[in-house]
Amino acid sequence: MSDQRILASSAVMAAGTVFSRASGFIRSALLVAALGGVLRADLFTIANTLPNMVYILLAGGIFNAVLVPQLVRRITDDPDGGDAYASRVITLSALFLGTVTVLLVVLAPLLLRVYLDGRFLEPDRAAHLESIVDLTRWCLPQVFFYGMYVLVGQVLNARGRFGPMMWAPIANNLIAVAMLLTYLLLWGPVGEGRLRDQAFDTGQEVLLGLGSTVGIVAQCLVLVPYLRASGFTYRPRFDFRDPELRRTLSLGMWTVLFVVVTQAAYLVVVRLASGGAVAGGTGYTVYSSSLLIMMVPHSIVTVSLATAILPRISGFAHEGRLADLGSTVGSTLRTALALVLPFAVLLPVVAEDVAGFAFGWSDPDTAATFAPTLALFGPALVLFTVHYFMLRGFYAMEMTRLVFLIQVAVSLTNVLVATALVPSRPPEETAPMLVVAYLASYAVGAVASFALLQRTVGGLEAPQLVRFVVRMAVVLAAAGTTAWLVERGLAGLGEHPGPVVALLRGGASAGAGLLVVLVGARLLRVREVMGLVDTVAARLRRR
Repeated sequence: MSDQRILASSAVMAAGTVFSRASGFIRSALLVAALGGVLRADLFTIANTLPNMVYILLAGGIFNAVLVPQLVRRITDDPDGGDAYASRVITLSALFLGTVTVLLVVLAPLLLRVYLDGRFLEPDRAAHLESIVDLTRWCLPQVFFYGMYVLVGQVLNARGRFGPMMWAPIANNLIAVAMLLTYLLLWGPVGEGRLRDQAFDTGQEVLLGLGSTVGIVAQCLVLVPYLRASGFTYRPRFDFRDPELRRTLSLGMWTVLFVVVTQAAYLVVVRLASGGAVAGGTGYTVYSSSLLIMMVPHSIVTVSLATAILPRISGFAHEGRLADLGSTVGSTLRTALALVLPFAVLLPVVAEDVAGFAFGWSDPDTAATFAPTLALFGPALVLFTVHYFMLRGFYAMEMTRLVFLIQVAVSLTNVLVATALVPSRPPEETAPMLVVAYLASYAVGAVASFALLQRTVGGLEAPQLVRFVVRMAVVLAAAGTTAWLVERGLAGLGEHPGPVVALLRGGASAGAGLLVVLVGARLLRVREVMGLVDTVAARLRRR
């Protein structure tokens, strides 16, 4: 697969992600309008996030990282193109996830005691605890459907069908939007005062919990028709003694430990965030909604490129062509950073306007509480991107033990910094301090993973990366200054303006900054930026 084919494959996925994230933004805006940004919103957000966290803990690492290289190997080596192997994996996974999901629904109160701050167990929070338990039970069946969605999507990815998995979440977001619109129609926006801190009644719990689960079911079912179109026919297989399946599970053990460490750190984040919300400050809704915005360029750019190159670099690893693997990872990293770096520099400048547009439709003052968290997530994205690409290289070589050891350092840094900062700061700074811990942890991860992968494969085109970073630093310094000057020049429009004004001001500031990026990149001959621009321009001309 050439670089142009990688860009073409990633473009298909990126297009689906753009639509998915756009519908996700509408969903987040409606969520804040309906439930606010503090305690009541956290009850639902934590309950609806737990299934995904638990799924990742149980099976996500194996499905996401180990399975694709194994599927590529089986497609190449097996006479049936890997159909029997994939069928065994799907059957075993369905039995495992189904059993675990039933147990989780029964044990939901015990599960929540692990994730919630101890203040939720106090007598005056009994109604809130009961409400989040009920919501969580409605949401926990998502564990099964998250797993099947990722599993089917990885089978499709291994067969070169990248688009469906990126487009499917749109179905989930549309159902969530309909659910939240129904909530607003029946109960109205959250309003002021104690309503922001009240527990939900039964009708609200059923609508929010069941609606969220139906969305994940739809997201999974959208992929099913594409399986047969890809040439794969699923037949239940119960012969689990297959040696290749044992190999996958063996490789997955280190990935399971990786996920356990990651989720243990995230458990600390959720507990600290829930403590901020229950104390009247910023909590998990502010943190996770801001993370969602940061993940837009990650999902559109990084995940699309990484997904497109994983089968290719897995093939290089299988053939022992480590130099080609390193070259591909290095060049693709620069392509991703060409889009991620401008976002990381401009987001802190326009954070207040982004928050105002995304979350200020019912209350601009509530939206302002998101701005510090958003601003800090900008630079964190760069470090996360570098770390993410390095891990794809290790996964292609099936070096899951080393990935686990790196993640221990990342997670330990996150926990230590978070537990040191959050209790020492006021509740309104809970979410921003959690981002500082996130940034510190991925600084450790990016440096360690880059150095180790470069040593393993013999090079990641580091000289080209240094030249790229130096030129981009000059361009981005000018772009950031320009955006800041425009933002200050328009400060008279208000400290916390409404969404439309925030969009216009933030759009003008970011647009000026991006224009400087394009001009500066051409003047300094930043090939990665201009290659992307030329590719987009060529596609537009063909249309």
